[in-house]
Amino acid sequence: MATGRTHRPATRSRGIPEATVARLPLYLRALTALSERSVPTVSSEELAAAAGVNSAKLRKDFSYLGSYGTRGVGYDVEYLVYQISRELGLTQDWPIVMVGIGNLGAALANYGGFASRGFRVAALIDADPAMVGKPVAGIPVQFIDDLEKIVEENGVSIGVIATPAGAAQQVCDRLVAAGVTSILNFAPTVLSVPDGVDVRKVDLSIELQILAFHEQRKAGEEPGAGGEAVLPPSPAASAVAGAPLRGAAATAAEERKGPDGDMPAVMPA
Repeated sequence: MATGRTHRPATRSRGIPEATVARLPLYLRALTALSERSVPTVSSEELAAAAGVNSAKLRKDFSYLGSYGTRGVGYDVEYLVYQISRELGLTQDWPIVMVGIGNLGAALANYGGFASRGFRVAALIDADPAMVGKPVAGIPVQFIDDLEKIVEENGVSIGVIATPAGAAQQVCDRLVAAGVTSILNFAPTVLSVPDGVDVRKVDLSIELQILAFHEQRKAGEEPGAGGEAVLPPSPAASAVAGAPLRGAAATAAEERKGPDGDMPAVMPA
């Protein structure tokens, strides 16, 4: 089976917009649910509703994949599952390393959806010597001093950072120097990375703040009432499903972008 280090997804070379790429996992999740119920075909309207987008946008997205469906019949569910999985690079094995095995890191390590989506947790790494050797999700934690060796031996190109904010940049630099070219960042800080390295940021506190904003609006409260300053919702939350970040100069700016204003779920179900 191919590994992540030697093979990359074909989406960029084929010119698929990043906003479309960000929606492909949503379609795949909806299609997988249909497949598990043995549903053979689905209309664009039904699939769009299940994915939380409009049908016109869905049809435009699928046109980039060369999939147009059959009038009066719809889309073949199994074929679309394969097609989207292939586009996302999920038909191959992606070994990942996770750094920072505290409460959040341990919860992520125990997440059962990685393997079924083409990702294999190759190693769990922590800076606490007391954690070394302890099994988390059946995987013994390894010491941070061995990070570079672990990345090379496992052919890792994707790293997950779940450390405290103060340690995240140093960990990021070491991952990049070791050859990691894609990073999923759960630390509450913005990472600076060189060109050619993609970063996705997941900040749960930002997501909650945006929900609080909408709750306030629904309650009919005036922003800033009572003399308190109330900030508008930060578009940074859209970075979870927006364009990947590239380079130190682009990091802060791109983190404010989101694909067509969409806000998909932080983690797959």
